[in-house]
Amino acid sequence: MKKVIIASKNPVKINATKLAFEKIFYNEKFEFVGESAPSGVADQPMTDLETLQGAKNRAKHIMDKIEGDYWVGIEGGLEEENGKLEAFAWVFICSKSMEGWSRSATFTLPKEISELVRNGTELGIADDKFSNRVNSKQGNGTVGLVTNDVITRTLYYEQPVILALAPFLHSSWY
Repeated sequence: MKKVIIASKNPVKINATKLAFEKIFYNEKFEFVGESAPSGVADQPMTDLETLQGAKNRAKHIMDKIEGDYWVGIEGGLEEENGKLEAFAWVFICSKSMEGWSRSATFTLPKEISELVRNGTELGIADDKFSNRVNSKQGNGTVGLVTNDVITRTLYYEQPVILALAPFLHSSWY
């Protein structure tokens, strides 16, 4: 059985990773372990590059700490675009011999949440204040809020995990 280490204890990130691996490698068995890992970037990454770096840092950090077959880093971030804040996530996956990464879909934040973030509040906390929820980032998050849960946070992360696994699925192509 192969071991997948997710650089987070967030159940949404663990579940998205589990679903993606089981879809891509449907004939294999995996053990999934979540472990906290530092991103090495701001608590709220504010650029595309900073967000990707956070995902890489998480995966590489956990790779050095826990034995496994795959290490997964997922980092959510924001970027200012045409006067609006856009949200997205990067997924970085590595094994001992290969790497893959992919970015999620992007969506625009509501005005009130954007203002809270621009004033220094991390997105998850801003989302909770705006929607009167608690710890929404371990639930449906902002993407669930703005889509009425048509796109759950798990689904939102699952797709870039699948895409980041493409090099592992077709190694001769990469």
